[in-house]
Amino acid sequence: MSDALHRSAVQPEMRMREPGRAAIAGLLAAILAANAPTASPAPDAENGARTWAHVTVLADDSMEGRRAGSAGHRRAADYVAGQFRRAGLKAGGEQGFLQSVPLLEQRIVEGQSSLSLVRGTEVEALSLGEDAILSLRGNFAPAVDAPLVFAGYGLSIPEQGVDDLAGLDLKGKVVVAFIAAPSHVPGSVQAHFGSPVERWKLYRAAGAIGVAFILNPFSMDLPWKRIALTRLEPFMALADPALDQYPGQQLWVTVNPAHAEKLLAGTTASYDELLARVRDGESLPRFDLPARLRATISANLTQPTSHNVVGILRGRDPKFRDEFVVLSAHLDHLGISSTESADRIFNGAMDNAVGVAVLIEVAKRLRAEHKRGRRSIVFLAVTGEEMGLLGSRYYVTRAMERRARLVADINSDMFLPLFPLKRLIVFGLEESDLGADVRTVAESMAIDVQTDPEPLRNRFIRSDQYSFIRVGIPSLALKLGFELDSPEAAIERKWFAERYHAPADDLTQPVDLSAIGRFTVLVERLALRVADRADRPAWNASSAFAELAPAVAR
Repeated sequence: MSDALHRSAVQPEMRMREPGRAAIAGLLAAILAANAPTASPAPDAENGARTWAHVTVLADDSMEGRRAGSAGHRRAADYVAGQFRRAGLKAGGEQGFLQSVPLLEQRIVEGQSSLSLVRGTEVEALSLGEDAILSLRGNFAPAVDAPLVFAGYGLSIPEQGVDDLAGLDLKGKVVVAFIAAPSHVPGSVQAHFGSPVERWKLYRAAGAIGVAFILNPFSMDLPWKRIALTRLEPFMALADPALDQYPGQQLWVTVNPAHAEKLLAGTTASYDELLARVRDGESLPRFDLPARLRATISANLTQPTSHNVVGILRGRDPKFRDEFVVLSAHLDHLGISSTESADRIFNGAMDNAVGVAVLIEVAKRLRAEHKRGRRSIVFLAVTGEEMGLLGSRYYVTRAMERRARLVADINSDMFLPLFPLKRLIVFGLEESDLGADVRTVAESMAIDVQTDPEPLRNRFIRSDQYSFIRVGIPSLALKLGFELDSPEAAIERKWFAERYHAPADDLTQPVDLSAIGRFTVLVERLALRVADRADRPAWNASSAFAELAPAVAR
């Protein structure tokens, strides 16, 4: 598709040339043929092929992996803006369909950086990439030398009987903690209060200056070797100091769980016993560590600008059209790897070109069917998700400053159409009355609904719905479901092992077009149902997020 891409200065945002109808028909035929089942293609597969056709553009090598702030991402944003315009959406950005998102990009100079454990006169150098990595997603100081305190899970959730910080002196120290939680804490609660942002609020209030997070070896989506490769890629944050989520943080270290025992040297604690307690979700001890952590950090800083793409389908009812239901998906991916390899482009077909393609196709279907909800629907393709949900947080912050009445978010990120859509995982199913809406829509399509089968993976906070949740807006995220230990679960595990955040997430992988088609229809129907509700979506009284609901949305 790269030869069909073209820039135009006709509109404020540049457009990508859309193939003509004959070209589209040929593309759909080719996609259907390449993915054809034994029976003739059904309408679901045809709908899926139309959606996947956008993926063939967005995940093409010419988009260079769509890293936030890159030229490839801008080309992808221009394409989405053009598609939103053709779907009849109203431009919702400051520059037509585009909303500028100023960023701060930080890339470590590892040859001038170091990390060591200091015990008295003994200094043990830690290997960057092997023992730990220095994260620049938060703040950092050029030099840090501070004592360590092991805080177990490092959580304080009094209503769940958890207070790992009780009795600990964190002042001037680096907090060492497992990114995990006791098993009795509900998944969505541990995901929220265990997020780096919520953790840092607590640690900073107690006087800490940094963190050293030990990854949970029992719930890692990627092996350490793959995680370590990312340390040389740029980290990003929002450039506006008012949007800094980590004020006062001087150091952020991510520790390889296979080597975390080095931190415990000189204590009576058994690392194997600690791991067993983490595996079983049992409480952990907390104590000062007899070592200091010494770090020097050198980094190159730049300030790129990236873009969200915002389109609005105005509601039909004057009473409700100034309330907004948001359909979101992230447009960015990981760009081009700085390491030498045969294939260096992270095309991000599943993560998350297909989610953005669903937004485009839902908008086009609504126009073709002459359907609008009572409320307005925002189609939001955000940037910077891979860098910490940056684009969605920027959009939400600016919307709340305008007192825009955002009433719900429905997010599609890496929904993985690898097998037939018979079950649907809904992150946030039990948290708000949106759960009843998605159940009704799924039941009408003979699709079973399930809650998160693997809560330890913390996926409730790992995509853009979390930016809406944090300001109290009821939200859902959707994904193809499966039973644990089923063939479908094995397919998903294999995909994560081989393709997640890897160049293999490209256009050559097998997909289930019927699943894509059914998912697209489901999102369309769910958006209309929520937009047509007589009342606004609300958190359930039992939800930990009910107290976050903003006054503007009440």
